[in-house]
Amino acid sequence: MTDLILGQTLSFSANPFDAGPEAARYDSHGGVVVENGIITDLGSADTLRARHPQAAVTDMGGHLITAGFVDAHAHYPQTPIIASWGKRLIDWLNSYTFPQEMRFADRVYADAVAGEYFDLLLANGTTSVCSYCTIHPESVDAYFTAAQARGMRALGGKTCMDRDTAPDGLRDTAQSAYDDSKMLLEKWHGQDRLSYVITPRFSPTSTPDQLTALGALWAEHPDCLMQTHLSEQLDEIEWVKSLYPDARDYLDTYEQFGLLGKGGLYGHAIHLEDREKARLLEVGASLIHCPTSNTFIGSGLFDMAGLMAAGQRVGLATDTGGGSSFSMLRTMAAAYEIGQLRGTPLHPAQLYWLATAGSAQSLLLGDKIGNLEIGMEADLIALNLTSTPGIAQRAAQANDVWESLFPTIMMGDDRAIAQVWVGGKPQN
Repeated sequence: MTDLILGQTLSFSANPFDAGPEAARYDSHGGVVVENGIITDLGSADTLRARHPQAAVTDMGGHLITAGFVDAHAHYPQTPIIASWGKRLIDWLNSYTFPQEMRFADRVYADAVAGEYFDLLLANGTTSVCSYCTIHPESVDAYFTAAQARGMRALGGKTCMDRDTAPDGLRDTAQSAYDDSKMLLEKWHGQDRLSYVITPRFSPTSTPDQLTALGALWAEHPDCLMQTHLSEQLDEIEWVKSLYPDARDYLDTYEQFGLLGKGGLYGHAIHLEDREKARLLEVGASLIHCPTSNTFIGSGLFDMAGLMAAGQRVGLATDTGGGSSFSMLRTMAAAYEIGQLRGTPLHPAQLYWLATAGSAQSLLLGDKIGNLEIGMEADLIALNLTSTPGIAQRAAQANDVWESLFPTIMMGDDRAIAQVWVGGKPQN
């Protein structure tokens, strides 16, 4: 079966942080051809109709067809506690996160939350995600099972914590972290569209022995990614220094144990020192910006403009449930607001690239997802650019595609997601 999806289309030929808005490719009446879950042709609607006369046509009218959103950092077990009132990071973890994560030893509960989580993602136009699970292997099995059932591209791993800074009932050991992670990696990595990610939560909740074990596991499986947290809050950084007094900086608590490299995903990365920036750039690591989380927990203002100008690889993420929304539209809006507070506002082309192609590239999946390109996986969304009266009245005054799209970025929610395709299959 050949499917032809018509509408306005938006994709990228380059990074708009480097090339400007001209990096975007926009067609006011374009289309995407999909065969067996893969994009096989792109172009104007009239050209594609003539080229594929036997195709089954889905005409989305004035809706904007783009790649589905890619969420590069999330905590699916925190779904039930999203938007819980809190003070600072450590208080929030102890009050809400850790008690919630203890429940994931129960596979039935883990399955229920995982299913709800992926349904929420699809409702918000997110077709790919990279998530932390909990210390329990059951949480990983539930996560990948739910993603696999929906045909989604998903990345994730067992969160590892063995230091007594984590609560009783939510700690493993250096050996069990290695053994469980290896078992789960061998079970899930490369199955369908699933990828295992080695996952030390962050250095304050792992002993040097555990970080050494996970560094060894990553060295044994360099095709896997590794995810953790870095320099989210100033008091967190001081805590790290007290636990690792010999480390040169926060990043060194990973680097000295083999947990720095290309394929490393470092969430937040707000308060970086010069040496850390230089080493992250040198190895080609990925920094993951979590704007709604950073404002919700009061962490600070990520230096998107400075880091991108320096050549860092950056992705965008909700960080649910520290982040306060499942929507990458809301996440883009928060990234714009943080840019404004730093005096470096982001163009809509930059925001949308971050939520799609940029995040895909941060996960080293830029050749598979995050853009409309021939040969890429057909994870697509159709955006209704007039989904609410407030958005519609502003869009009616638009002079170009960016003025049409920006109101949806700033004010849109799940009502703007007119359709989602995962592997070319419509989801609602």
